[in-house]
Parts: sequence; structure tokens; C-alpha cells
Amino acid sequence: MKNIYLDNAATTPVDPRVVDAMIPVLSENFGNPSSIHSDGRVARSIIEKSRKKVASFFNASPSEFFFTSGGTEADNMILRCCVEDLGVDHIITSALEHHAVLHTAEELRDDKGVKLSLVNVCNKGKVDLKHLEELLMQGGSTLVSLMHANNEIATKIPLKEVGELCSKYDAFFHSDTVQTMGHYSFDFEDLNIHFATCAAHKFHGPKGIGFLYMSSDVKLKPMITGGAQERNMRAGTENIYGIVGLAKALEIAYDELDDHHSEIQQIKSHMIKRLKEEIPGITFNGDSESTDSLYTVLSVCFPNSDLDEMFLYHLDIEGISVSGGSACSSGSNIGSHVLRGINSPMDKPSVRFSFGRFNTIADVDRTVEVISKIYTK
Repeated sequence: MKNIYLDNAATTPVDPRVVDAMIPVLSENFGNPSSIHSDGRVARSIIEKSRKKVASFFNASPSEFFFTSGGTEADNMILRCCVEDLGVDHIITSALEHHAVLHTAEELRDDKGVKLSLVNVCNKGKVDLKHLEELLMQGGSTLVSLMHANNEIATKIPLKEVGELCSKYDAFFHSDTVQTMGHYSFDFEDLNIHFATCAAHKFHGPKGIGFLYMSSDVKLKPMITGGAQERNMRAGTENIYGIVGLAKALEIAYDELDDHHSEIQQIKSHMIKRLKEEIPGITFNGDSESTDSLYTVLSVCFPNSDLDEMFLYHLDIEGISVSGGSACSSGSNIGSHVLRGINSPMDKPSVRFSFGRFNTIADVDRTVEVISKIYTK
């Protein structure tokens, strides 16, 4: 029986069409894009064509996109450079953010004296917009950093509404969009957003490549220095084949966006239905059960059993890959900061199931069958 991969929020398998696009670059286009000879010029042309393609999906200018190693680097650059270059002295975020944002904001508070405010969230993880406005009214040079959709509990923020609030109070707005890039459409011309981040491996692209979107309204200095790459914004020889893979993965994602959304939502809804039928006492963390939540993620709180500590292990030996929370926190024995932040019961096993392009209804049925057996042992 084939293994079942239901941990797509951690990373996704690379689409074979993306691999096909990358192979010629790996094997033939080895020139350094900073070199002036023909091999370097070809490599440079490949990068800029990819940048132009990426920008076309967001109604934005190619000059507003900077390729990075992924979302964590981009998040760090935005927060750190906003403090250093834009004079930001107040960061508003939430306790549910990815650690790339939360830990960076805490460090800037401790080392740079930046004021750090955490906006209130309800037990489903939704941001209290009234409280956000109260924090914005405190003034100062402010950066609001709120993720578009939570990587553990699937709760989304109203991106446009938050952007309008930030615009009203002249605050900079950054959204970690790592979980939603390739899964939703964005019109950066229409959104009041200054910064957004992307990691290709979340939508069937390669690891080690992402981008930072920075509106032309703002200008930061580089966080990584030592070269003039990325128009003097990010030193280091560019990951050419990764950039090609990112652009191809985005192209596929947006070509198939409506079908993808519909198919994955059906898979998620089917799993909710089956779990309710088979496991009495089951509940869902955050906004996972809502059709307005991130459709690729489902966070489930299971009833207590004698096998709580071995739950993920039993799924794994059955060939089913899932996560107990964010994969970035695996190995931690303190539990998920997101689940604690919404007062989810920490004495019960919570599992994150996350779905991708290559999952099927049959995968869900097999997974629920295994879970049911675990609870009837």
C-alpha cells in the first residue's frame, strides 16, 4: 500500500513539470549571472525573465520582487531592515505568528528597544480588528506584521481590511504569505500592503528559494551584504535553477488555481465529515472547520486515549505522514505556541493534516480507517 503524505503545509513534493523546467538550467546554464560574458548574460536573462513572470501574477512591477532563500530570510529582512532603515519603533504582531516573525520581533524588542505589541486574538485565532486599531492609534513609526493564514490552525486575516487600517494610520504593513502563495490570487496594486513573502516549496516548487515583495513606495537597505546581486538588495550568487523552479511552480499554481481550490476543499471537507463519523468527541482547532479558512490545512484535536504519546508514531508506521503542529517546531517538547495561544487543550493530541495537489479522497479514507483502528485498540 502506497505511503500517504498529508503534511503539505511543512513542504510539498516538487511537481514533475517544475523539475523538467529546472533540469536544462542545472545542466546547461551554469554561468554566473554577474559575469559579462555570454554565459553570464544568458544566466542573467533567465533570472529576469523569471522575475517578470512572477510579477505578472500579482499585478506588480518586476522591480518590486527580490529573490531570497525562502520565507524565513524574507521575514527577517523585512522586520530588521524596517527598524534599521525606516525608523520603525513599534511592531504590532500576534502571538500566533510563525517564529520567523515572532522571534525576530522579540529580539528587536530586547536588543533595539523596539516597542512590541501583540494584538488580541479569539479562540479561533481571528485577529481583533478593534484592538488592532487601538494599537495603531498609539502612534510612532509602526510596522504591522500579521500572517495571511496561520500554518497550524488555518485561520486567515482579512488582508485588505487590515491593509486599509494600516494605511489610515500611516503604518507599514507586512504579511507573511508563505502558506497562501500559490493557493490564492493576489493583486498587490489593490492591496494596501508594503511587504509580502513567499517560499516555493509550499506550492510544489523547490526548497531554498523564495521571494520578498517590497512595494515601490518603500526602500530598504540589504540585510545580506557583500555583493551587488538583486539590484544591490541581496548579496550572493543567485540560485538560478531555484528561481526558474519558483516561477514555473507559480505558473502552474495560477493556471490551475480554481480547480485546485475546489478539489482540495472537497478533500478537506470529506476528511472533516469522516472524522466526525468515526471518532466521537473530536474537535477542530482554530478556524480549521470553516470553509473560509485556509483550505489546505486542517487541525484536529483528538480525544484522550492510552496511545496519545504514540499517535503520530502509529500513523507513521502505517505510512501516513502528518504533523503534530508546525514542522518548524518539531522536536520541541513544549508544544505548539499557536495552540497555547488559542487555549486549545494541551493535554489532548492535536494533529495537523495538510493537503496538496497529489492527494485524493482515497488518501483521506485510508487515513481515517487507520485512525479509527488506533482508537479501537
